Amino acid sequence: MKQGIHPQYRTVVFHDTSADAYFKVGSTIKTAKTIEFEGQTFPYVTLDVSSQSHPFYTGKQKMISQEGKTAQFQKRFARFLQKEDKPA
Repeated sequence: MKQGIHPQYRTVVFHDTSADAYFKVGSTIKTAKTIEFEGQTFPYVTLDVSSQSHPFYTGKQKMISQEGKTAQFQKRFARFLQKEDKPA
C-alpha cells in the first residue's frame, strides 16, 4: 500500500443535536472540534438528523394509503376512463 495517499481513519463522535444522541463511529471526516467522551478525547461532529431522529427510522413517518389514492383517482376521472360503445 502506498504511504501518504490514504485519508486518516479514526474514531469520531457524532452528535445528533435534535435527539441529543452521541455515536462513536470510525470515519475519515475532517473536523477541528474535539470532545471528551467516555474518558477519552475524540474528534467531534454535530448532525441535524440521524437514525435516532429521522421519522423513517423512529417509526413516526406518516404512511399514505396507496389504495385510497387509486380509488380517489378512479372516482375523479371515471368519466374519462369509461369505454363508450360507439355505434358503427
